Amino acid sequence: MKRLLLGASTLTLLAGIAGPAYADFTLNILHINDFHSRFGPITDSDSNCDAETDAAGECFGGIARLKTAVDNKRAELEGENVVLVDAGDQFQGSLFYSQYKSEIISEFANDLGIEVMAVGNHEFDDGPEELAKFLEAAEFPIISGNTNVENEPLLAGKLEGTHVLEIGGEKIGFVSALAEDTDETSSPGENVEFDDTITSLRTQVDALAAAGVNKIIALTHVGYTQDLEIAANVPGIDVIVGGHSHTLLSNTEEGAAGGYPTMVDNPEGAEVPVVTAYSYGKYLGDLVVTWDDEGNVISAEGAPILIDASVEPNEEYAARLAELEEPLQELMAQVIGSTTEPIEGSREVCRVVECSMGNLLADAILDATAEQGADIAFQNGGGIRASIDAGEITMGEVLTVLPFSNTLATVDISGADVIDALENGVSDIENGAGRFAQVAGLKYSYSLAKPVGERISDVLVKGEGDEWVPIDEEATYTIVTNNYVRGGGDGYGTFAEGDNAYDFGPPLEQVVADYIAKLGGEYTPYTDGRITVIE
Repeated sequence: MKRLLLGASTLTLLAGIAGPAYADFTLNILHINDFHSRFGPITDSDSNCDAETDAAGECFGGIARLKTAVDNKRAELEGENVVLVDAGDQFQGSLFYSQYKSEIISEFANDLGIEVMAVGNHEFDDGPEELAKFLEAAEFPIISGNTNVENEPLLAGKLEGTHVLEIGGEKIGFVSALAEDTDETSSPGENVEFDDTITSLRTQVDALAAAGVNKIIALTHVGYTQDLEIAANVPGIDVIVGGHSHTLLSNTEEGAAGGYPTMVDNPEGAEVPVVTAYSYGKYLGDLVVTWDDEGNVISAEGAPILIDASVEPNEEYAARLAELEEPLQELMAQVIGSTTEPIEGSREVCRVVECSMGNLLADAILDATAEQGADIAFQNGGGIRASIDAGEITMGEVLTVLPFSNTLATVDISGADVIDALENGVSDIENGAGRFAQVAGLKYSYSLAKPVGERISDVLVKGEGDEWVPIDEEATYTIVTNNYVRGGGDGYGTFAEGDNAYDFGPPLEQVVADYIAKLGGEYTPYTDGRITVIE
């Protein structure tokens, strides 16, 4: 037995055949994560999909298709137990968010019928202020059990740690956790703290169990790898629905990180199903879980639903989106140049190795500050949010790649600190962390076979005559990056502690547009071996 039941339920169980038999309970869990304001459809490379490509049936997702997929599934399951949950990161990722902030998110999420949502790290991108607005407008509970906001006046008392829904006469408890490094990857402010994930979840589960809840779902935003650790180390969790790492789980699709669900043995010897549904609304997660009358999971199966062109967009949503898109069209449609080949900007590549989008961005910001004496450019992989297909490049596409409204920033640090920054960049590759450093004016190698803090080697900078020479740990170098990284974001504390910091350069999207124009308007993507992986 997973845990003892209390009160009348216990008495009934003890009565054996003299009392009524309890039936198994089945719940259909529909879930999304990391939507990132991708209200319009996307291409197979996760970039914005234009009307012509969409009409050709080559695009995926979009809020209008997601609405249809959810409605169709609810209709199919009419009379059954269904819940729609969101594992976080609705904020940031498109011009829709840049223009409308959380207002557009609450409008669609409320109508879609999300019933519980976890806070994602990007919900803090505009500080506690915008999250507070979202909490006020949302008509569903938004939870984050390890996020301590009691010292933040804008959020205190407004963010639940856990939530209990009654579905089909059963109490379903939801616990939650947010990535502990959110103070590095976003902007929660000094008054928000993040507690240890495992310890917090154990406390949350114990509290719900003490209240008689014996069906508990963890709705997390910590990433797939840590979800597996949670499943193996926190007793009492029955199901984990996660987000943050944009992981695809599937039993059929090539390239999936694991099965859907991935089953993990917990401390009590039971198997815990773990699911997540990629990102950007490309899939709708669909998990069917059955508990026995003692609160033990006896089956868990399902598959992510691919939201492709076969899913007809909801007409009302499409019309509303067209209204909201009108003010954005002129800017989005502005052609800034063209590319001879696709520019690779996927997180699977740009957070692990040198990628062509990383080179473009790093080259552009270094070129923009060359006259100021900048030596080295750093672009965090997490700041790269999409690829760009071959052909014309529009400002809308650039803004999709760079949705965070970051500006050019410079700082002076030592060569030793450059190496320290590179070590930070490769310190969490295993979890797909966004701190991975795309660079210009610099070459480096790394090995995952080495321990964290000792992975970097062969760091070279340009010397006289553009010859590559070993970095001088005692010398001072001017670094150009974005204001988020310069301020210590993604763990780059060495930049925050540097000298002569300046964060108020032009916006990155304009820097990229100017750079492509300087090259004559046509860009050819490339990689040149500036980052080497040592096996």
